[in-house]
Amino acid sequence: MAVQVRDNRPPVRISLACWDYDRTRGIADGRITPEGLIVDYIALPPEETFFRMARFREFDVAELSLSSYVVSRRSAEPTVVAVPVFPSRSFRHSGIYVRPEGSIARPEDLRGGRVGVAEYQLTANVWIRGILDEHHGVPVRDVTYVTGGLEDPRRIEKLKLELPESIRVEPAPAGTTLSELLARGELDAIYSPRAPSGAARLFEDFPAVERAYFEATRIFPIMHVLAIRSDLYERNRWVARSLFKAFSAARDEAIAALHEVAALKVSLPWTRAHAEEATRLMGDDYWSYGVDPNRHVLEKFLEYARDQGLARDEQTVDSLFAPETLEEFAI
Repeated sequence: MAVQVRDNRPPVRISLACWDYDRTRGIADGRITPEGLIVDYIALPPEETFFRMARFREFDVAELSLSSYVVSRRSAEPTVVAVPVFPSRSFRHSGIYVRPEGSIARPEDLRGGRVGVAEYQLTANVWIRGILDEHHGVPVRDVTYVTGGLEDPRRIEKLKLELPESIRVEPAPAGTTLSELLARGELDAIYSPRAPSGAARLFEDFPAVERAYFEATRIFPIMHVLAIRSDLYERNRWVARSLFKAFSAARDEAIAALHEVAALKVSLPWTRAHAEEATRLMGDDYWSYGVDPNRHVLEKFLEYARDQGLARDEQTVDSLFAPETLEEFAI
C-alpha cells in the first residue's frame, strides 16, 4: 500500500505504539503504509504502552486495553477514540491461577475467597469474572479482589475507578506481591494474563475448556483496541479509516503466512495443522476486525463491564468507535 497524497498536502507523521505481533509486522517494517500517513512504529509490551498512553497520552496512536478504553469513555471529554482493530484476542480460562497444593479445585470453590488481580479493570480480568459468574456460578460480588503487582509490589491501578460499594477491592499490603500472597495462602487465586511464579492453572486442560466455551458462545474474547488521540482524530477524521484498512491488510498477510507449507514462516512444527484446526472450529475470519462481525463479543464485554462497575448503562457498542469505521462504501 503506497502513501497517497491528499489535495497536494504531505502525509501526516504519527507515532504508533504497539507490540511486535505477526499481525502488525507489515506496518512495523514499512511494507504496509496507511494511506496518507508516515508511521513511526514503537514496539513496546502492552503494559508499558497502556500505562504511558492512559496516563500521559504519549503516542498519537496506540494499542490500548479494551477495558481501560471503555472506562475512559465515561469522561465528558474522552482523550482517545478507538478503531475496531483488535491487536490482541485471547481465551481467558487459562488465566486463573491457584496454589499447586491448595484447596481450590473447582471454580465454585472461589466463592467467598480472596483473589489477586494486578488491576481490577484489566480486560482479561473483566472477561474472567464475567465467565466465572455466567458459566460457573461464581458471582462477581462473592469475591474480594486484592490489587498489586505479580512480581513487583510497585504496580498501581492506571485509572481512577468509581465502583459500587458491593464490589470489594483492596490493595495488597505494601511491599508485597500477589505471587507471594498466593504462595503464603493469603490469596485463593490470581486472575492474570501473565503467569504468576509458582502457580498452577485452575483449568489444567484449558485448550479443551476454551474450545467448548467457544462452541457454546461463539465468543473469541477481545483484549485490545487501537486508540487515536482525540486531538489528532478531530483534525484528521480520515485517519481512522486509513488505519483500519492498513491493519486489516497486515492481519491478512499474517494469517496467510500460517498456511504456508513450502517453508514454515512460524517457529512451530505443526503450524499449518493448528491453523486448519482454528479455521475448522472458528471459521475463516476467526481474527475479525470491524464492529459487525464482533458485535456479539463487544456486547457481552459491555454487559460484564456494566455489572462490574466499569461501564455506564448508556454506553453502546457503536458509541465506542469512530463513526467512519462503522460503515462501508459500496460501488
